[in-house]
Order: sequence, then C-alpha cells, then structure tokens
Amino acid sequence: MPAYIRRISTGKKLLRLLVHAGEAAVIVMLANSCTLSVMTGHPFLFLLLIPAFLWISAAPSGMNARLLKQSRPHAGRAVPRDAGGARQYLAAAETKPSPDVSAIRTGKRLCACANGCVLLRLFLLSTAVSVLYSVAGWLGYLPCGTLTQMPGRWIANTMIAVLVESAVFWNGIIRIYLTSEQLGIRWRVIGIVCGLIPVAHLIVLGILIRTAEAEVAFEHEKLLLNEKRSGERICATRYPLLLVHGVFFRDFRYLNYWGRIPKELEKNGAVIYYGNHQSAAPVSGSAEELTARIRQITKETGCEKVNIIAHSKGGLDSRYALARLGADSMVASLTTINTPHRGCEFADYLLGKIPAKQQEMVAATYNAALRRLGDTNPDFLAAVRDLTAEACRRFNEEVPDTPGVWYQSTGSKLTTAGNGRFPLNFTCRLVHYFDGVNDGLVGEPSFPWGESYRFLTAGGKRGISHGDMIDMNRENFDGFDVREFYVQLVHDLKKRGY
Repeated sequence: MPAYIRRISTGKKLLRLLVHAGEAAVIVMLANSCTLSVMTGHPFLFLLLIPAFLWISAAPSGMNARLLKQSRPHAGRAVPRDAGGARQYLAAAETKPSPDVSAIRTGKRLCACANGCVLLRLFLLSTAVSVLYSVAGWLGYLPCGTLTQMPGRWIANTMIAVLVESAVFWNGIIRIYLTSEQLGIRWRVIGIVCGLIPVAHLIVLGILIRTAEAEVAFEHEKLLLNEKRSGERICATRYPLLLVHGVFFRDFRYLNYWGRIPKELEKNGAVIYYGNHQSAAPVSGSAEELTARIRQITKETGCEKVNIIAHSKGGLDSRYALARLGADSMVASLTTINTPHRGCEFADYLLGKIPAKQQEMVAATYNAALRRLGDTNPDFLAAVRDLTAEACRRFNEEVPDTPGVWYQSTGSKLTTAGNGRFPLNFTCRLVHYFDGVNDGLVGEPSFPWGESYRFLTAGGKRGISHGDMIDMNRENFDGFDVREFYVQLVHDLKKRGY
C-alpha cells in the first residue's frame, strides 16, 4: 500500500477515535451532571448536553452513511444475444428490473448494526470513566463533597448515571440483536443469560461487539465488490442455472436450501431455477422428477439448455437423468458439490449393523415428517441405500457420462469435527474411521468426478463442512467465502460459453 494511502487511513482512524472520545465525554458529563454542575457552578449548563446525547443515540458519529450511499440501486445492462441462444430466456433477462432493492436493505441493516456496535463501545468507555469519577468523588478527590458528606447528591448522581448509561446500552444492544445475522440464536441466548453475571457479561458483550463488527466489515466489502462489478454481469451465463438439492431437504420458498448463494448470484446477473423434487427418494425417482423439471424450464422459457449445480445426492440424481432419461440434450454442464460419487462406507456399515426392524421404525418416522413437509411419496431407506459404497459402485458401472455435457466436481474438508454444526460434529469422526478425510458426511475419495475437480480447505482448525458448501448456517468465517466461491464458479461457466 502506498505511503500516502497509509497516512490517509491512519488520519481517518485518529479522527474517528477523537470523535468517539468526544461522544463518550458527552455521555459521561450528562451521566454525572448532578455533581459536575456543582463543581462548575452552572447547574443548567448540562441541559445543553441533552440534544447532543439524543443525536449520538440516534446516529453515533454519522460514520456509516457511506454504507447507504454505496448500496444505491445501479442501472442494469442489456444481456447480449448469443448465437443460437434462447430468445425468450435472454429477453426475460434483459427486462429484469435493475434496481437492487436487497442491497438498499442490506445497507440500512449494516448501518443500524454498525451504530449499535459504536453505542456499545461508547457504553463500555463512558461507564468505566463514570465509575472512576464516582469512586474519586466518594473518596474526596473531587471538590463536591464526599459520599458521607453529601449522600443525597451522590445517590442522585448515581441514579442519573445508571439511567443515561442504560439508555446507551439498550439502544446499542437492541440494534445489534435486531440487525446482526451472524450472532445467531446461541449468542443471543448466551448474552441474555450472562447479562446479570459479573465479569461474564463483559466478556460476552465483547464477543457480541466483535462478531457484529466483523459482520459489518465483511458485508460492507461485499457491497462494494458487487457495486464495482455490477456492469460486468459476470454470472450472466448463456444458459440459466438449475440448483439441485441433496437428500432430506426441499426447495422451500422462505428457507432457501442454498442460503445466501442464489441472491449473490442474481446480483451478478445469474438467472436461477430450482429442482423442486422430493427430499427422500431413490436416485431413479429423483432423476425422473428432475428430467420433468428441466423439460418444463426449457419449454416455458425457450432457453434450450440449463447448467446444473447439484449438491450431495443431487449430483447422482442429475447424472442418472443425463445418462438414462434423455435430459442430456437439455443440459450444457453438470457441477457436483460434495457428491458421494463412490458412496459412503459409513452408510454400508450402519445398514449392516442396525436391525431391519429399527431401520423400518426410523424410516417410518422420517417418511411421516417428510410428507408433512411436502413429499408425496418419500422413501427414506431407498434414498439411504443408494448412497452406500456398494450401490455407487454399481451406479458408476451402469451410468456413464454423456458426451456433449461438461462435468466438473468440488469437495471440501472439515478439519476439526467440533467445528461442524450438529450432527456433522458427531458424524465427522465416524466417517473418518471408514472414509478418511471428509466433510462431516462424505469422504474425500468420493468427491472427484468429471474433467475438473477442486478440493477446498480453509485455514486454521475449522475447515469447510458438507453444510457450509451450501451456506446452510448463513455463517461467515475466515478462510472461505461460500458466496464468492459460487460467483466465481458460475463466472467460469460463463467464460466457457455455457
């Protein structure tokens, strides 16, 4: 980084610190106005601090306005017509509304979250100063009488200080509780439980602030990145994307299987459809549903073909549809994500050890739940059996790749079992015994398929789990940005002409 840029950055940081120090000073003076007014001899002077305090509470330091500025809607760009491409599909892409309303909402949310973090830091600083001030006054180091000499004055001062600091604290904590997506339920509950525990409440508050601040910084950078490349439409592929989910999940309208990934792709020009198939069915049954869905999409939009991105069992379903059911003429590429192409030895072991009666009981429970979620004819055991190593060996012999479709694959590694969310933190160790390095469910040797293969890891002890690859927990963590991974994956499809 050039020296002059470093100087500018340092200057901004110093200015920000000075502004925050001034804001904290206003809070401290108002909190201790009862005794400070006696020392200064101007009892009504501190009434002038009330407007400043209200201003700080509403928007501390005004430092986050740039978030809103940089999340304004941008003008769209017409999609070029590719030779032989689908006229209806391209026309639909051209007329798609250009204003990015979600970016505006994100900018406002980040502003509120950032302001909440600032208020909580001001609370910690001003509370520490107020406590030191009060102790000094009680012991007679200030010219306004000791606690024993003027108990009424100091009691009133303490009550005002508590009210002022409480207003700052609750203003900040409510903001981050309502706007932060990374705190999750766990840290929100911990924050409430530890709120009245001395020392622990300060530690937890520090964690809440750091988590929310990291989220603001990360999401702000993503806003800037998407704004910078908005005109490039780097994910505007020749053919639309078809996202195919894995086993035991569905394409819910309000709880997207793919987390924040689809919106990120759409911001960069992608057109997305979903498989809409059942959550638990044999590979052949899911493949039939996918083939019908692909035929529906191509017929209704005129797009001729789709690019499939399939996670977990969805990759096997898609391969079957291409090789056996004639879907290959309607598919340009197949990208499989953490798909068990060679099965899971762990599944073989479980089916071999668990008595048939218990298997049927578990299956009946699952099937009943899946029917309530929308499956018309779920078959838990059939889905599981198709994921065994033995079943996948037969599958690979009988289901060859189709010429004319480009195949690629991706896998990942969960480095430490404890860093995976339940149940992956439990299954990771068991799968490791049978399949070695894995993502919590599928062993690394089972991932590779096609002309290109990528194996993803993240620095440190965390790793990338089976669920992380579809943004299941909507979680940001160091070393891997799942949304940007998919943006670059789709951008590569575009560069290849798909």
